[in-house]
Amino acid sequence: MKKKLSQKWTNFQYWLRFLIIILLGIGVFFRFVNIDKKNYWGDEVLSSLRISGYTQSEMKTQLSDGRLIDIEDLHKYQHPNPEKNAIDTIKGIILEDSQILPLYILITRFWVECFGNSIAAVRSFSAFISLLTFPCFYWLCQELFESSLVGWIAIGLVAISPIHIVYAQEARSYSLAIVAILISSVALLRAMRLQTKVSWCIYVATLSIGFYTHLFFTLVAFAQGIYVVAIERFRLSKTLIYYLLSLLAGFLTFVPWIWIIITNPQPEAVTWASTKQTLFMSVVRWAGIFSRAFLDLGISPNEPGKLKFVLIPFILIILALISYSIYFVCRRTSKKVWLFVLTLIGSVGLPLLITDFVFQKRLATSRYTLPSVLGIQLAVAYLFTTKIASISTKTWQKKFWSLVAFMVITSEVLSCMVHSQAQIWWNQFPDKYQEYPKIANIINQGKKPLLISDEDNIIPPLQVLTNLIDPKVKFQIVGKNQLPEITNGFSDIFLFLFEPSDFLKAGVEKVYNSKLQQVDDFLWKITKSN
Repeated sequence: MKKKLSQKWTNFQYWLRFLIIILLGIGVFFRFVNIDKKNYWGDEVLSSLRISGYTQSEMKTQLSDGRLIDIEDLHKYQHPNPEKNAIDTIKGIILEDSQILPLYILITRFWVECFGNSIAAVRSFSAFISLLTFPCFYWLCQELFESSLVGWIAIGLVAISPIHIVYAQEARSYSLAIVAILISSVALLRAMRLQTKVSWCIYVATLSIGFYTHLFFTLVAFAQGIYVVAIERFRLSKTLIYYLLSLLAGFLTFVPWIWIIITNPQPEAVTWASTKQTLFMSVVRWAGIFSRAFLDLGISPNEPGKLKFVLIPFILIILALISYSIYFVCRRTSKKVWLFVLTLIGSVGLPLLITDFVFQKRLATSRYTLPSVLGIQLAVAYLFTTKIASISTKTWQKKFWSLVAFMVITSEVLSCMVHSQAQIWWNQFPDKYQEYPKIANIINQGKKPLLISDEDNIIPPLQVLTNLIDPKVKFQIVGKNQLPEITNGFSDIFLFLFEPSDFLKAGVEKVYNSKLQQVDDFLWKITKSN
C-alpha cells in the first residue's frame, strides 16, 4: 500500500513539474511576443529621455527655434549618443526627475548601447529581468515554506500572471523592482536562518539595490523591519541587532540620493495623485488592482462598456480566492510564515489604502502595489499546494481545488493572449493616448506633410507621436508665445497641440490668413482662407 502511494506521489510530482515547465515556456513567450506592438507611451518616452542623457530644457532649447527638422532630430533625444555619457544621464535625473531612482535607467542605457535603440530593444531589458522572477520566487518559497513543491506552483502562477507580463513589456523599472523585492526577502530570511556576517552583508547589498530601484522599496524595507521585530518578540536579540546594523548600512548608501530628492524636489511628478475620487471608485480601483494578478482583459475602471459588468462575478471570485488564501495561510502556517506574507502584502498596500480611503487620493495603482501582489501570490501558491498535493486532503477537495487552479491558469493564459494582440493597454492611459494612432494615420496620408507644434508639446506628446508617423513628415517647433514661419512646398500642414495653446492657434489663423480645421482631438489642419 505504501509503495502504491509512493508511486502515485512520484507520478503526481512528475506531471506537475511537466505542467509548470510548459507554463514557464508560455510565460517566456508572452514576455517577448509583440513586445514592440503597443504604443510607446509617455512614461516610456520619459525613460528614453533620461537614458539619452539630455534634459527636457536642453531638448526644448535645441528644437524650439522654428527651423524645419526631421524625425531623426527628435529621436536623437530618445537613445544614447556620443554627445552624452552616463554622468549626463545621472545629472538629468537629478535635475528633472529626482524621484526616479537611477539604477534601472543606467542599466538600460548600457543595455541599449549593446543591443540597439529600437522599441523592442529598450523594452526587452524589462522582459529579460522579469525572467529572474522565476528563480527568485522559487528560492523565496524554499526559505519561507521549506517546500520545493510550493515553489514550483508559485513560479507556475507567476510565469503567466497578467500583471507580470504587463510590466515585463514596459520600459520602466517595475520588473527590476519585483526582482529587488524578492531577492531582498530571500536574503533576509536566509540571514535570519544562518546568522552569519556574510549573509547579513548580502542582505545589505540587496537593500542598496532596492533603494536605488524604486522609492516605495523603502516601505518594503520598513515592513521587513516590523517582521523581524515581531519574530524576535520585541527583544534586542542577536538577530535584531544584526538586522538594525544591516538596515543602517543599507540606508546609509541611500542617504546621498535622499539629499538629492530634498534639494531637487519634483512635486509636479505626482500631481495626478491629487485627483479626488469617490469611495465607490476607490473600491472598484482596488478590486481591479488585485484581480489583475490572475485576470486582466485590458479594462480600466474609467472605461465605459458592458464588459466591465460581465467581469464583476469573475473579479468577486478572484477576490474571494485571495481572501481565503490569506486566511488559510494564517491558520495553517507558523508565525514565521504567515507574518512574512502579511507584512509583504501590507508593506505598500496598507499605506496606499489609507491614502485612498481616508484622504480620498488616487495614489494607488497596480505598479505601486506590486509588493502586495507578490504576497498574495505566495498565499495562493501555498493554498493550491496544500489543497491539491497534500495526502491528508480528501479526494473531492483535491478535485475541487484542481478545478479552481485550472480556472485560474486558464484566466491567466487568456489574459496574456488578449494582451499580446492589443495596441494599447490600461497601464498606458488609453484616455490620453488612444487617439495617437488615429492622428498618426491622418498625418501619414499626406504626400509631403508638415507638423507644427510648440515647446510645451514636445515631451511626451510629440515624442510619442514620432514613433507612429513616417520619416517623410517634417516638423516645425516654436517657443512659447511664438509663431512659426510657414514655408511653401508642403502638401498638408498640421497643427498638433496636446497641451492647449490659444496663442498659437489664433496667431496662425490671423498672421497667415488661414483657417484651422479640427480633424482630431489634438490635431488641426491648416488651410488658406479664400
